[in-house]
Amino acid sequence: ACFRLLCSLLLPALFLSGLLCICLVVLLWGVRLWIQRKKQSSSAARDGKRPLLVAFFHPYCNAGGGGERVLWCAIRTLQKKYRNVTCVVYTGDRDATGEEIVEGAFRRFNIKLIHPVKFVFLEKRFLVEASLYPHFTLLGQSLGSVFLGWEALLKCVPDIYIDSMGYAFTIPLFKYLGGCRVGCYVHYPTISTDMLSVVRNQDTRFNNAAFITSSPLFSKFKLVYYYFFAFMYGLVGSCSDVVMVNSSWTLNHILSLWRSGACTTVVYPPCDVQTFLDIPLEVEKSTSEYSIVSVSQFRPEKDHALQIRAFAKLLKEKRVGQEPSLKLILIGGCRNQQDEERVNKLKHLCEELGVCDDVMFRINIPFEELKRHLAEATIGLHTMWNEHFGIGVVECMAAGTVILAHNSGGPKLDIVLPHEGRVTGFLAEDEDTYAETMAYIFSLSPEKRLEIRENARRSVHRFSDQHFEDTFLLSVEPLFK
Repeated sequence: ACFRLLCSLLLPALFLSGLLCICLVVLLWGVRLWIQRKKQSSSAARDGKRPLLVAFFHPYCNAGGGGERVLWCAIRTLQKKYRNVTCVVYTGDRDATGEEIVEGAFRRFNIKLIHPVKFVFLEKRFLVEASLYPHFTLLGQSLGSVFLGWEALLKCVPDIYIDSMGYAFTIPLFKYLGGCRVGCYVHYPTISTDMLSVVRNQDTRFNNAAFITSSPLFSKFKLVYYYFFAFMYGLVGSCSDVVMVNSSWTLNHILSLWRSGACTTVVYPPCDVQTFLDIPLEVEKSTSEYSIVSVSQFRPEKDHALQIRAFAKLLKEKRVGQEPSLKLILIGGCRNQQDEERVNKLKHLCEELGVCDDVMFRINIPFEELKRHLAEATIGLHTMWNEHFGIGVVECMAAGTVILAHNSGGPKLDIVLPHEGRVTGFLAEDEDTYAETMAYIFSLSPEKRLEIRENARRSVHRFSDQHFEDTFLLSVEPLFK
């Protein structure tokens, strides 16, 4: 009787599930056909020849970070190489016009595009804002990106789609419904094996709250959630035809999560090396003030608080009356209100530590001002744990500062490496080692610092715009065949 009851329930359930699956497949196939027809009818040029549409998914294209520099360099590179290509940028920056965005790219990054770019302005960018998802942020933002990607696809169906901002969950959408050839440039894996180990070891970090680390039950639940998300992330990422990663650190994580080694290459981000190399390099003149400069967006993972605490410790341990005086200059971009609130908290931290008069905040500054600060600085400071690459680190080295970066990620594996057996910079891990290393750098003779600065400059040519253009074109070539 039990077996008969089970069969009477199971068979209809299986039939219904199969029917729903068939309906879903038919529906998706219908949507794909509808999108393809829409693409053919809307994109034919007057002479019958249709330009190849290459679309970049970059909802924050008007921000001033390294990811945006990659975007504009990639577009300029394609414009140089392919005449029949029209570049499209999906963006949520509706508070600026296309002309203002392009002008901003030139002002901030010294990048001038050869041809106009088509901007597709998206209305639902709020769906990928972290603030919308106080819990299950990774999953919430990823699902939000699918809806944002759907809006983008409906507004413009490209031939080639490149996710240039890390929204991997949009890739299957454009590949299977949009019928596009798809690629991506991964700056930072949405989830990494390091993040899994942080939760597994119950370490408190900016993305692993203390109330979770203090509870074995919450930690286990979060670990299961992370493993599920990592599986889904690997699934969507493996749909990509071409995968570009920005560093050895990112490569290792993407290979372990996406298992797409055959189509994955390291393409170092383009750093405006030549512009900074124009700064004359000479033995420092005696001065009454030395500056320490930090260049990075005001995001939580950049850990500006560590810079301020280490700087305060350095000032505290200086002998009374010792000259010259020191100044910390924090240069970075603010994308939104959360970033501005973060800057205000950092200013309060300066007040608490009594270093207000010694710390300067320079937000969204023009390129020429950035260059001037770097030209005058003695130390370039960078404190992000597991920074995926570190364009700011390269810029500091090219400009002739003595770099002090975090002993992890891109700076450790790719950038602050000995050049021809000679020191190019320094690495540290916490407040104490940062303060100690800064004190050591200032204790060196100007001639010794000049030697380190020259070694660093010679080592950064491999991160030039030209090197990026060459490796980027080689990587995306399969998408144009």
